[in-house]
Amino acid sequence: MNPLSLFCILAGVTLNAGAQLLLKAGTNAVGHFEFTRANILPIGFRLATQPPIIGGLACYVISVVVWVVGLSRVDVSIAYPMLSLGYIVNAFAAWYLFGEVLSMQKLIGIGIILIGVFVLARS
Repeated sequence: MNPLSLFCILAGVTLNAGAQLLLKAGTNAVGHFEFTRANILPIGFRLATQPPIIGGLACYVISVVVWVVGLSRVDVSIAYPMLSLGYIVNAFAAWYLFGEVLSMQKLIGIGIILIGVFVLARS
């Protein structure tokens, strides 16, 4: 994998992870909600107008473009497993930004993901 291909794949992963974090920040701003017939429009409007949610959706759009460029250069059997790096980014970012628990079990899972991505990238 050449540097440009790696950049496209990692940029796609990073944008996707960033999108998830922004969506979480937007839903945190709205608070816990239930979609019911009575509140689907007000809650939907509140969600649709949250800047972090708008930013998260924009990150998704850009990540798809970057991902398509990456897929034009890298086999999907190599590129797709790289998406799992997003789990690692999100686990640490959620711990840092949202105070989510980063347990030993999660850390072991992250280690397993890293080993898997390394093995796939070397094949």
